[in-house]
Amino acid sequence: MSAAVLTPDAVRAIDGRLERAGLLDPAMEIAGLAVARAVQERWPSGRVLLLAGGGANGGDALVAARHLLAAGREVTVLARPATHPLTRLNRRRLRAVGGEVRPLTPATLGRAARDAAVLVDGLLGTGFRPPLRDDLARVIGALNAARTRDLNVLAIDLPSGLDATRADVPGAAVHADVTVTFIGPKPAQLFGDAAAQCGEVRTVPLPVPAAWIQDVQVAARPDDATLGALLPVRTASAHKGTAGRVWIVGGHPGTVGAPALAGLGALRAGAGLVTVHSAADVPLVTPELMAQRHADLRTFLTSTGLTGTGARPDAVAIGMGLGPEAPALAREVLDWEIPTVLDADALQPDLCGYGHDRCVWTPHPGEAARVLGVPTPEVTRDPLSAARALQDRLGGVVVLKGGPSVVARAGDLSVARGGHPGMASAGMGDTLCGILAALLAQGLDPWDAARAGVRLHARAGEIAAVRFGYGLGATDVAHDLGRAWADLRAAPLTGVYAGV
Repeated sequence: MSAAVLTPDAVRAIDGRLERAGLLDPAMEIAGLAVARAVQERWPSGRVLLLAGGGANGGDALVAARHLLAAGREVTVLARPATHPLTRLNRRRLRAVGGEVRPLTPATLGRAARDAAVLVDGLLGTGFRPPLRDDLARVIGALNAARTRDLNVLAIDLPSGLDATRADVPGAAVHADVTVTFIGPKPAQLFGDAAAQCGEVRTVPLPVPAAWIQDVQVAARPDDATLGALLPVRTASAHKGTAGRVWIVGGHPGTVGAPALAGLGALRAGAGLVTVHSAADVPLVTPELMAQRHADLRTFLTSTGLTGTGARPDAVAIGMGLGPEAPALAREVLDWEIPTVLDADALQPDLCGYGHDRCVWTPHPGEAARVLGVPTPEVTRDPLSAARALQDRLGGVVVLKGGPSVVARAGDLSVARGGHPGMASAGMGDTLCGILAALLAQGLDPWDAARAGVRLHARAGEIAAVRFGYGLGATDVAHDLGRAWADLRAAPLTGVYAGV
């Protein structure tokens, strides 16, 4: 199955359909009950301070307060004037069962926070757009100051002050320990500094028809069972010639490690035969890897290539450490119209328009910015839009690498799961490039190869992190690809590094 990534526009559309169906009130009841249960599970004792804004987010907080009160918790509610009809209704319901609602100001927050163990942030929802009003900025400042005094914070749907569509933190924003969100994650909960502000994200389903969600989701987030089922399974009669032939075209003097790592990744991801074609001497990081040095790579590709006597490759990976000749060589390979992965030096603006349906482009944010002609922060601020723009320009399938990576094809976006911060080291992208080429060579189409390959790489990183703890290298991750493969084929996974 896949989780749906939702923007504020998508949330509004779903809420509108629920309201027209007369189901918004029961949906709010379910949401508020889920918040109360999360508080009880994570922090089962101590006073709970709930902050309720005027909109639907505040309504969720008021429902949560009523359920916590019924469970015997000490509850304090500070609220802003209610603007949403259901928020006004749930304020009356809370008072009917003995709950008290007091006005929210920085002063009342400061006093109430002194004897609270947990604070529930229900101020602003996913519909908020910066800038933050001064009075709310002061409240959020007081809230974060209280958090430094060992006050635990749970945010409803999204920490107040964040823009749900952005990966950066635009100004004053609540720093939560836990965020309880509904139906599916929002972009701010997946990427960058905004995700760090959310803490642990718990997604709560609501009784919404699946078709309503699919109509409005901006991206999907497939689970491990879905992606593991895409990985190829060899028959008993398989041999190296049927397991996929991969060519790695890369490297020049001074950058020979990159194609070697790509070759290792391809071997560990199941390719039967892997050959590195380079203008330099590439180290044999494993004896199973073959290497051929060419005095003139372009001559080899144009005169030998697919028309020569050698065996035709099933997939090509090009660009890793290739140097300034990369665009011209990449155009030559793209003309073959066979499965191709383009990375590093082959990610250039002048290759826009040369892509085809069987190629996969793998830029990191800096390379993506170069292709799009924008500053890198513009890419990292909104990876979903950047991935879509890259696919429009380059064609084929795009893997915008990051934590998490985004895979794009025409009309579809997929957000990866898992990985480990230790994977932020040189050579990881080269290894991923080889993995993708191996999956293409074994018959997967580019969309499936990209989604499964990114998760396979991430899972190997999670496993390697358990073994090494810190200082992960690309070769460490490559050597755990077999274990990761077995895990994904047997999904769902268990254990602390099973992904998020």
